[in-house]
Amino acid sequence: MSREQGRKLVAQNKKARHDYHIEDVYEAGLVLLGTEVKSLRAGRASLVDGFAVLKDGEAWLQNVHIPEYVMGTWTNHEPRRPRKLLLHRQEISKLIGKTKESGLTLVPLALYFKDGKAKVEIAVARGKKTYDKRQALAEQQAKREADRAVARRGRGD
Repeated sequence: MSREQGRKLVAQNKKARHDYHIEDVYEAGLVLLGTEVKSLRAGRASLVDGFAVLKDGEAWLQNVHIPEYVMGTWTNHEPRRPRKLLLHRQEISKLIGKTKESGLTLVPLALYFKDGKAKVEIAVARGKKTYDKRQALAEQQAKREADRAVARRGRGD
């Protein structure tokens, strides 16, 4: 049996990039149960309300929804259980230092399989204010309009 190669995206948290200023991104492994892996391989997960916490020198992923495996039996997992993140000790100590600052939090950005292993991309992020969100939206719309105008000009419309 051949091993999986590359990266297969399972879930992405697009709202996080809208709600937070992303400062640093880390890749972490996950400690999962068998039915969780099977559910992820079926492409079912949600990172929307997820966050990470640091307790007793360990990193934990909280509130990430991995639905129960359809073909599972009584051994099925709980959908929103806390899951341990696998990080190097130096990375955990850096994260502890950064999250001690006010306003910084750990947010999951993506959940994927890399070479057959489940990984999560977590970011050190600072929450955006409402006016920052509006400004970012206005910039996106202005860029989109400029691109359309350039495309129209190129076609000769």
